[in-house]
Amino acid sequence: MKTLKELEAIKQRTLDSVNLRKDRTGTRVVVGMATCGIAAGARPVLLAFLEEAKKRNLSDVTITQTGCIGVCRLEPMVEVYMPGEEKVTYVKLDADKVKKIVSDHIVNGQVVTEYTIGAAE
Repeated sequence: MKTLKELEAIKQRTLDSVNLRKDRTGTRVVVGMATCGIAAGARPVLLAFLEEAKKRNLSDVTITQTGCIGVCRLEPMVEVYMPGEEKVTYVKLDADKVKKIVSDHIVNGQVVTEYTIGAAE
């Protein structure tokens, strides 16, 4: 890099690659990975989502992590964002529940109601 123009180009490429809100066309799965989530078992949940997505070759699914989602007593929590649909928040998850969420909700479009925050409350 030798010019300001080159630096600006690098900056723009980087911003484009990390901006999750821009041009979202696929499904986004966000796992709560704050201390509360990790203590409750969020790491195996995150790994289960990654494994299921890889096993099913779900190239249009992005799996990310975030800090505290806000209801620590319901951890591990996951939010699923599908294009054109309302966000779905799943609570008290484990690796077995992840398989059903991926199969039923992410692949077939049917929310697994019994694992949602509404069912828990």
